[in-house]
Amino acid sequence: MGADIDKEGVERAYARWAPIYDAVFSKVFAPGRAAAIAAAEAACGAKGGRILDVGVGTGISLPAYARVNRLVGVDLCEPMLRQAVERVAEHKLANVEALAVMDAEQLAFADGSFDVVVAQFVITAVPHPEATLDEFVRVTREGGEIILVNHIGAERGPRRLFELCFAPLARRLGWRPEFPFARLADWARRHGGVRMIEHRPLAPLGHFSLIRFKHQPAAERPSAA
Repeated sequence: MGADIDKEGVERAYARWAPIYDAVFSKVFAPGRAAAIAAAEAACGAKGGRILDVGVGTGISLPAYARVNRLVGVDLCEPMLRQAVERVAEHKLANVEALAVMDAEQLAFADGSFDVVVAQFVITAVPHPEATLDEFVRVTREGGEIILVNHIGAERGPRRLFELCFAPLARRLGWRPEFPFARLADWARRHGGVRMIEHRPLAPLGHFSLIRFKHQPAAERPSAA
């Protein structure tokens, strides 16, 4: 699919948001953050694991992870990431291995580098969601998980109409409000190396969803049967 959002526009939009992002969105996104962190930690187990937080932003999620987990955070927006660096120092987060400016569609990590990839409120704000998801799978070890939290567009009714009308403005703000769940399901089927293991609307109103994919080992894929 062609891109209807460009990286430069997203970067500019979030640079404008950076000074007020936490004040505006921290409470709104809190249930999604908590759900993503809980899912990532469950996937890693009691001994912890290596987690990539894509779209780490101001780093607001980082202190909430158990210190047994090793964290790497990346974001396209340097002004947001500067706040994450300050947050890591403030909270003395020795389990944060690195923070880096990076394009989610071109991650500078080797194949299978992470036990879990977490992307909160990211997949509707990248130019090429399917290519970005492919990259998430590439850097996740077989058996690991890709965990998304995102607004998913309504399929029908007044909210669907509102999202379609709001979409042109939302793109200037850096995201797609009408993004359909079917796009994720279709990607998973085409990819062949992932399996959706959870799709759960989140409280309080179900406007955001937790979606988990497992990077299937080759022996578990349908083509291997």
